[in-house]
Amino acid sequence: MDNRTTPVTTWSLHMTAPDALVPAGAPGPGPDVRFVRSEVPSPEFSRFLYTAVGGDHTWTDRLDWPYARWRAYLDRPGVETWVAYDRGTPAGYAELAPGDPGPEFGGADDGFGGAGHEDTGRAASVEIVYFGLLPAFRGRRIGGHLLTHGVRRAWDLAERWPELPPTRRVWLHTCSRDGEHAMANYERRGFTVFATKTEDEPDVPTPGPWPGAHPAATDSPDSPDSPA
Repeated sequence: MDNRTTPVTTWSLHMTAPDALVPAGAPGPGPDVRFVRSEVPSPEFSRFLYTAVGGDHTWTDRLDWPYARWRAYLDRPGVETWVAYDRGTPAGYAELAPGDPGPEFGGADDGFGGAGHEDTGRAASVEIVYFGLLPAFRGRRIGGHLLTHGVRRAWDLAERWPELPPTRRVWLHTCSRDGEHAMANYERRGFTVFATKTEDEPDVPTPGPWPGAHPAATDSPDSPDSPA
């Protein structure tokens, strides 16, 4: 049995006012990128996005979720999936959910992976739970545009879900397993670090992508294409 571990540092970042967002410029000539909310909860589609974007970034925590758990998660009020389409093809996504950081950072745990439902008596937090692009779409300046859109939709989440309080904070996690430009990209959009932790995590092989599925171009510091 392989018991090897690797130290992994996780940074939690947040934005506490809408005007803190520094928008990224739209992609240059070429991509016809559109953002569409996946309004019909679909475990099949959400699992596709999760595995296609996170396969080479060691996203493994949801791989064993049964269909019913996916459905229960996606049916929660305020959970939204915003998909970037390049000429009709899914290029990446941002998943939003109302909730605080996990208990290790003083928040609640709802059993779905760390983020708890917001107590409506407190300032509302919205998490960018997952964010990233499929490998073939990285390095094309789509990521910054998608992140900007996702942050804006996090700030106006309550306009689409009147049972939720207005957003007062947008937050996310990134870690040392993510792309090398992830931290700088989030900070460039206006996020600041509010917590850091380092833990030994088991060495596990990345679940994908399959051989030959690699980015069309090298990631650049101006395109936050790494998962959150």
